[in-house]
Amino acid sequence: MTETACTLTSPTRKAIQVERSGSVLHVRLNPWGDQEDVLGVAVLDDLLLLLDELHERPDIRVLTLSSMGTDFCLGTDRTEYQDSLAADPTGAGLRRIGDKAHRLCQALENTHAVTIARLHGGVIGAGLALASYCDLRAGADTCRFRMPEVGIGLPPAWGGAMGRLVSEAGVSRIRELMLTCEVFDAETAHRLGLLHKIAPLDRLDRVVNSWTRPLVRRSPEALVLTKRMLAGFAKADRTADASLLDSHLLAAHVQHREPAAAAEAR
Repeated sequence: MTETACTLTSPTRKAIQVERSGSVLHVRLNPWGDQEDVLGVAVLDDLLLLLDELHERPDIRVLTLSSMGTDFCLGTDRTEYQDSLAADPTGAGLRRIGDKAHRLCQALENTHAVTIARLHGGVIGAGLALASYCDLRAGADTCRFRMPEVGIGLPPAWGGAMGRLVSEAGVSRIRELMLTCEVFDAETAHRLGLLHKIAPLDRLDRVVNSWTRPLVRRSPEALVLTKRMLAGFAKADRTADASLLDSHLLAAHVQHREPAAAAEAR
């Protein structure tokens, strides 16, 4: 049974669509108008608000994250970086955007609900970072992945995801993919552990359902405790985690890069 009369499914949200089915919450990124499949501030705000509300909803046991767009996510909205810097050359606005990304990823990692990423199309940059913070990840066999930041002159500093990706897939391969900006496919993502399962796009929902059905029957206390134990062990590998500096690194780099780019253009 699908329920819509629920605070979590508030119609005031524009950047995401939320639907509840029993104890499962389906969250879909929702590009509108000519908006691309990117993680703009509106998406960050809507997801942060939703995850904050989940603290008061222990009845929500599973959260699935997908997208209504052609792609799951093509990365950040870089035009917002430029607009923010134009409005505030000190870079404070950029740091606020970066801090929101970090808070979102931490909220996704720490929520009591088991989180499942359902991926299709392009899963690029910040889109891969966001998905990496989900507990389980299933992707269409046509997915394509990329970490393009170095190639476009930016540090890979979004949401503190470098530590998470290294923890999930290993430093050697993440180093290679970040430095080369190489496109890789679903099979490669599966071998690395970035995807737990792959399937044809028309069967992807079956894979997600094969996880949600047993999860909602598990003991809520056992699930939450297991999630927190796993998060604790994963974070133990990140004892020197500098992810809180990501927003400063990103803001400083963009702040100094834009004048140089403008000078080159002249």
